[in-house]
This record gives sequence, structure tokens and C-alpha cells, in this order.
Amino acid sequence: MSTEAPASTVDDAAEAEFAAAWRLVATDLDGTVVPRERPLSRRTLDAFAACAAAGIPVVPVTGRPPRWVTSLAAEAGLRGRVVCANGAVVFDLDAGEVVHQHPIDTDVVREVTRRLREVLPGTGFALEAVSGFQREDSYATRFDTGMEQRVGPLEELLAGSAPVVKVLAKCPGVSSDDMLEAARGAVGELVSVTHSNAVDSLVEVMALGVSKASTLAGVARERGVGPRGVVAFGDMPNDLEMLRWAGRSYAVADGHPDALAAADGVAPACGDDGVARVLERLLSRRAG
Repeated sequence: MSTEAPASTVDDAAEAEFAAAWRLVATDLDGTVVPRERPLSRRTLDAFAACAAAGIPVVPVTGRPPRWVTSLAAEAGLRGRVVCANGAVVFDLDAGEVVHQHPIDTDVVREVTRRLREVLPGTGFALEAVSGFQREDSYATRFDTGMEQRVGPLEELLAGSAPVVKVLAKCPGVSSDDMLEAARGAVGELVSVTHSNAVDSLVEVMALGVSKASTLAGVARERGVGPRGVVAFGDMPNDLEMLRWAGRSYAVADGHPDALAAADGVAPACGDDGVARVLERLLSRRAG
């Protein structure tokens, strides 16, 4: 079966009008331009380079912490600022440093974790800071095993932690969607809660009001670009605010149903170079 987007979402007047004046690309990474366990494709790299040549910067907007972004950005030839940790951190690739962070108050972390343990028994927590991460023994890592700054009880981790920018919560056996629903009901008035992987039994917690969109808006504004000049790409619930905020947005065809519902259009699947195909089309329409 073809994963090309239907013609009605590809060749429409709204996209043609947007293509005449767009000024910035904001894209999620994993599952949107980075297929699971595969590198960026040549077609995607070429599309990013074509955008740069046309004076249109590409801004990664990711749930990844800075330590997971630098090597990928170098591979993709990206420069400037990256929105990391679902908007909790802005990292400057050129300077190699964090320029903004939005930490969660320590007392709020305590209250959030207490409430989540009540509604999601068996949950383990990890604390993400710009300097690295710490975790409880019950929080099983997939990618950073052996890189933890510390493993121990939550209160001990909090006592010696740098400002926490993101709390990660895992509850084995409960889907990320079900965890997110429970977490929003339990702590939604205290923090922002989302997830970036439907199968990992994982939710991500940021300071109240922090999202990819809220921080991307500031990065775009520094370049003199408002939402109407931004095209955004995503695939998961942590992309929803960004997809709704941007002047034009696309969810990849194999993305989460909520992302598909939030976006203006549907791009082909991540593994089929969906983002690159849309960028090629927008560039051709801009040139025309």
C-alpha cells in the first residue's frame, strides 16, 4: 500500500498560498525524520540543505536532551538553535551550550511524583537536567544505560540534583496513552504532561505551560518569524501544540492518531521520506 498522502492534502490552495512566503522549518526528529533504528536518509539531508540554500533555517524541535542531538545535527548539517526536552531547553549548536532552560520547582516534582504513584502504582522516575540524568532503580533505561549520574531513591536524587527540566515516568504494562490520560487528570494543573512513544509505557513531564510550541515561538521570534511563516512536522502527542501553532503543519502518515488530527496535512510515512517530499514540494512552489 502506498503511503503517499491523498491528493486532497497535497495539492491544495492553502499549501500553495503558504509556500509563497514560508520562512522556517520546525521538525520533530524521532519517528518524523529519523526512522526507528535507521539514520537520516540522503533525501532528507538533501532537503534540509536545499532549505538552507534558500535561506530557510531548519530548527529541530525534539523530546531528546541536548546530548542526543549534537551528533545528529552535525550529520544533518544543521546550525543554530535546537528546541530540546519538549521545549524545556534551548541548545545552541554553534556555541555548544544551553541558552535557555525551564526547570520544574523541586516541590512540584515531589508532589507530581507522589500523585503519579497513587494513580499509576509501580511507576519509576528519572530526572533530566541539562547536565545529565539520574534515575530510580525501578526506572529501566533503554538508551542511556551506564550514563546515569546517579541511581537511587527519588528524594536522594532531588537533594543533589541540578535544576530538573524534565521528569520521566515509566509504568510497565500500562500504555503511554493510558498513562498520559491518568497523568493529565492527576497533575495537569501542576505541570505539562505528554508522551513521545506510544509503546514505551512512558510519559514526560515539563514545567507548567512548557511545550515544543511555547519554546519554538521564542526561537522563531528571535529570527523575526511568526507562526504564519513556520512549517512544522511531527508524529506524536508531544508535537500537538507545535502542529496547531505553526502556519502550516504535517503529521507523517504512520504517526499517532492525535498528531494526524492536529495537523493541516498528512505527509508520507517517516520511512518513506515524508518530510523531505513535502519540503521539496514547498520549495518548488516557492520558486514558482
